[in-house]
Amino acid sequence: MSKRFLNPPSLFSSEQYGFSQIAEVRGGTTIYLAGQVAWNPEKEIEGPGHLGVQATAALNNIERALAEVGGNRCDVVAMRIYIRNDYIHDDTPVQEALKGFFAPGSLPVSTWIGVAALAHPDFLVEIEATAVIDELPAS
Repeated sequence: MSKRFLNPPSLFSSEQYGFSQIAEVRGGTTIYLAGQVAWNPEKEIEGPGHLGVQATAALNNIERALAEVGGNRCDVVAMRIYIRNDYIHDDTPVQEALKGFFAPGSLPVSTWIGVAALAHPDFLVEIEATAVIDELPAS
């Protein structure tokens, strides 16, 4: 399987925001993850009121979910990031979380969407991810 993340000069440079413009994948198994939030396994919110902490917690949950099927953060190729209310206008905490989580040159493509509400009133961000891994472990 091969993956390439591209930021061609014909599109705006997006790496500074923590994502790539194009993800090209050949081969592998596609994994679709439900939106992940800042809940830990006990349903306690990590970082209430802090967008960056919640984004990092959601990304960590993505990595934990991928580990269950033999994948990791390097396998993420696309994300939809839902950001609540006016938090969408100060996206620096999300950018920093993405750049701290993914290696340079391996930033997945993403779409950021401002929403009025998420499933819990204290959630500030929810991240849905698509990953492609080489092969699934035997079940």
